[in-house]
Amino acid sequence: MFPELNNLLNTTPDKAEQGKLTLLCDAKTDGSFLVHHFLSFYLKANCKVCFVALVQSFSHYNIVGQKLVWEDENKIAETSEPAHLTRDMTCALCPANCKVCFVALVQSFSHYNIVGQKLGISLTVARERGQLVFLEALKSSVDIFFQTPSEPQPLQFLREASAGDLRPLYAFVREALKPGDDEEASWRPPVLLVDDLSVLLSLGMGAVAVLDFIHYCRATVCAELKGNIVALVHDRGDAEDEENDLLLSGLSHQSHLILRAEGLATGFCKDVHGQLRILWRRPSKPTAQRDPSLTYQYKIQDKTASFFAKGLSPAVL
Repeated sequence: MFPELNNLLNTTPDKAEQGKLTLLCDAKTDGSFLVHHFLSFYLKANCKVCFVALVQSFSHYNIVGQKLVWEDENKIAETSEPAHLTRDMTCALCPANCKVCFVALVQSFSHYNIVGQKLGISLTVARERGQLVFLEALKSSVDIFFQTPSEPQPLQFLREASAGDLRPLYAFVREALKPGDDEEASWRPPVLLVDDLSVLLSLGMGAVAVLDFIHYCRATVCAELKGNIVALVHDRGDAEDEENDLLLSGLSHQSHLILRAEGLATGFCKDVHGQLRILWRRPSKPTAQRDPSLTYQYKIQDKTASFFAKGLSPAVL
């Protein structure tokens, strides 16, 4: 968890909001550090977390989380996916005492676990205690292709001739975050963390199917359980990639908070790694007023990240 980013967002694990959809986006840079931030944030907030990891492994998030200095033992649900934005998201979720469902579509549990350790959290402990539910797509896909499961799998669409049905994945999330009789008093509202949704498009899913999946997850996690959703999507900047543009546009209109990590227009700089655009939105209250937004530059370090106004990097001053 990055304290400077919490200050920019005016939030702490003790006063985490409920019923919100946060969109993480990166363009010409790696935004996975945001994923790790939010993962540690919500775990420290004592939320139960369902982590759908489509790219990275569990170990990656765990090692990064421990570097972010999470000293409390927490619970989280997982699934595997990508990197910078994902790391921040992951670390932010664990310390808040929320139950977390993490859908990882790209990386393994080991990947996230390693990153988590750098951020000061242990995803292994969180998973053993039931706070973290981790769906590791890399491992699940192997079981689907080379075994014959007796029950429907979350990524069952990989075996189907006509890909397009994400209902098994939604059923997994709903079951992972469903409150038990002994959990209601110990955990704060649940969190669904997806790293990242762009992978579903690469696997043959259509943008409409992915948007439907998020719609049903919002109805369950945000509206019914009063929890939160954090999802990462890549902006490839390809004008011909209509599906990715449709997904990004659809999620932007539904989101309450958008964090967009971008590369520098001037190219590489060792002291400034990129810029972060923060946009607060009110999707349920259309207004003629412009949504408030801020832009900062940032530098990623081994165990933390620093944010500063444009042109005010300590290296420049």
